[in-house]
Formats: sequence, structure tokens, C-alpha cells
Amino acid sequence: MTPVENDFTVLMDWPGVGLILERLSASGRAAFIVGGAVRDMIMGLDFDDVDILTRSDPEDVEILFKDQKTKQVGQAFPITLVNGVEVASCRSECSGADFPISDLGMRDFTINAMALDPFSGTLIDPFKGKEDIKDGIIRFTRDPVQRIKEDPLRMVRACRFAAKFCSRIEPASFAAIKTHRQLIADQVSKERIRLELIKAMVLDFPSLFLTLLHDTGLLGLILPSLDRCHTLDGGPFHGETVFEHCLLVGDALPFSRPLLRLAGYLHDVGKYDAARIKQGQLTFAGHEQCCDALENDLARLRFSGREAEYILSLVKGHMPPLNEKTTPKAVRRLLVMLADLNLSHKDFLRMRIADKKGNLAKSPYTFSQIRIRLKKILDEISNQAALNINDLEISGRDIQNILSMGPGPGVGKVKKKLFDQVVADPSLNTREALERLIRGLLP
Repeated sequence: MTPVENDFTVLMDWPGVGLILERLSASGRAAFIVGGAVRDMIMGLDFDDVDILTRSDPEDVEILFKDQKTKQVGQAFPITLVNGVEVASCRSECSGADFPISDLGMRDFTINAMALDPFSGTLIDPFKGKEDIKDGIIRFTRDPVQRIKEDPLRMVRACRFAAKFCSRIEPASFAAIKTHRQLIADQVSKERIRLELIKAMVLDFPSLFLTLLHDTGLLGLILPSLDRCHTLDGGPFHGETVFEHCLLVGDALPFSRPLLRLAGYLHDVGKYDAARIKQGQLTFAGHEQCCDALENDLARLRFSGREAEYILSLVKGHMPPLNEKTTPKAVRRLLVMLADLNLSHKDFLRMRIADKKGNLAKSPYTFSQIRIRLKKILDEISNQAALNINDLEISGRDIQNILSMGPGPGVGKVKKKLFDQVVADPSLNTREALERLIRGLLP
């Protein structure tokens, strides 16, 4: 990872930044560009926002920009949003030459503890963040234990930054994380941990992040259902462990679909509970239904009911076979299952393709094989096959009238029988044919 020197004026040109810096400077208030934007500029990367650090307190900033849109945010550190741009007040007592070094010394990592004088272009780098960028190192600023105790979530962020920049965590920082990993469970809100997981899903290789979480001992406190699979043999049909397979599958899914990708990393965690030895061979029969441990993890991490349902549905629905020999009837039953799980056939195929790609004992699907599978599904969809019991061309009231029966579970049983026959033969889904089938149930 080689730093690339960019024109620092690109930071000044960020929307709203020039106005803020010029007004702070004109009023005699020192201000610097800090944090991720400086880091990304040095690395030659695009950046999402620009943060400003000033010695002024939030009240002074609000007064200075009273003609602009301002808002006070942040609990741990005082921040004023000016037209959406973060203007942070120095988070420690600082004066004279100590500013902004005293503030930078309290930031999480050395690569984020740099400041840029916006007018001279001078880089203030008291903790050698630029050197750590060049060497590919993630290092806590100053004392790693103190930085961790200030906010234990920084341990997870260290793993995410290391994965993002393909860096390594500096030994003292790594040791501090291992020693204090329990703080992530004891002191950090589960909502913040969940957000870090989602952020990691957009990385090129989130598997690096999950591997670091395991190596530091954090994964067992965050996603124990996945962590326990680390040494679990993949069985006779795989060339990798279950943990490795999950990582390969997740990496093969699109970063634009973070929940789908997370489901890929978790899709086989039920194998730990399903593992059995039968006739001298390791099997995982029914593993896709062993979801209790995963469900507990998702609930503990405060995933919403809708998010958890989607992930669990992907896990439960990833196993049905679909190949060149799959019959139309079997395809319809697959589509019925997907409808019951509220899953799209596209997500099912994405998972199947990634699942095959993540198996080192087999070859990935070719484009031709993918097209054949997709065509089989689209053919049945275009035939307007009944995929839900409510797609029947007859109602429960009709069944009651024909069979002279009252409302109750018996009506549902009849509809289920009709639906099973329609799935097997879609041509039966007409009112006339269904009436004949119903009358055939009369004694």
C-alpha cells in the first residue's frame, strides 16, 4: 500500500468546506481538516466527507454560523454540523502549540490522527500515521489500552480498517485487543456492533475482517454461531472447513446487498449442530433448519425482525437442488418454497451460485449452467403457475358451499389438497377443474 500525494485543495473544494474554513480563519479561530479525508487523500482514495477540527467550542461555532444551517450532535465529543459538514471542537484542553496535537492524540488510530492546514497544505502527523499507511499498519494512537477503554468498539473498527486497507494490526495493538476483548460484550451497545458488521459487508473481502475477529477472539463474542465452525471439517464433498466455506461464499456475493452477503457468511453455521457420523462418514443432514444459534445471534445484535427473517429465510432455503434434470414440477415446488419464505428467485440463485463457488472440491457454475437454471425458473413463472395457496381459482367459501361444510380447519385441509394437485399439474387451476376435484371428495 503506497501513499499517493494528491492536491490538498480537493479537500477545500468539498461542498461547504471552503466557506467554513475561511470564516473560522477570518475570525481568528484556528481550524484544520482531520481524520478520514486526510488519510484517504494521502492514499489516493475517494472520500465521502470532510471533517473540520477547531479550537472554538460548539456555542461559538453556532454563533459564527448563525446564518447557516447548524445542529449539535455527538455525545462523547462535541460536534456541530454546519450545512451537513462536521465541525468538531477540540476534545481536550488545548492551547498554543498543543493544538491540534492534543486532540489528535485521543483519536483511535494513527492513520486517522493526522491534520491538514487547509491554507498552507502542511500535514500535522505527530504519531507517524503517514508512515503506518506506507507500511500497511493499523496502530492505536499512543496507549492502545487507553484507546480501547475509551471506546471498546475500536477493537472491531481496527479489524475492519485492517481488512479495508489489507493491512496488519500492529502487535501491541493486537495483543491489547485479545486481552480486553470481553469489553465488546460488556460495554458496547449491540446496535453499534451490528452497524460495524453491516459496514464491513461493503469491503472487497469481508472475510479478512471476520478472520481478524476470530484471531483476536472477538468473533466468539459477536457471532459465536460462526466462530464455532472454525475447525469443523467440511465433510467428504468439500475441500475446506465449514468456516472457510462460509467466508468464500460471502465473498462471492455482491457488496451492494449487505444482508444477502451476511447471510452468505452465515448460511452453513447450522452444520455445527447437525454434524453426525453415519456409516463412518461426516454428514450434515438438515443443517439448513438448525437455526437456533444463528437466530439467537441476530436477536442479540438487535437485527430488526425483517432483517433477521430475510437472513434466516436465505439460510433455510439455500439447499433445494436445481440442475439440468430438474423437472418442471420440482421447479414449481421450489418456487412455492421461495414464496413461503418470501424470497425472490434471484436471491436464491445468487446464493446457489456463491455456494458452488465456495466449494473447493467442485467447479463453479459456468454461464451456460446458470442460464439453464434461470430459464427453468422463468419458464414456470411465465406459465403463471400457482405458487401460493391463495392463487387457487376458487375460494374457501366456494369449498364450504360445494361440500356443505362450515368454516374451520377442514376448509384449509381441502385447499391444501387442491394446491398440491395444482402444483403438480397447473392446468387444474381453473374453477371448473377445481370444482370437479372438490366434488370428488364427496362420499
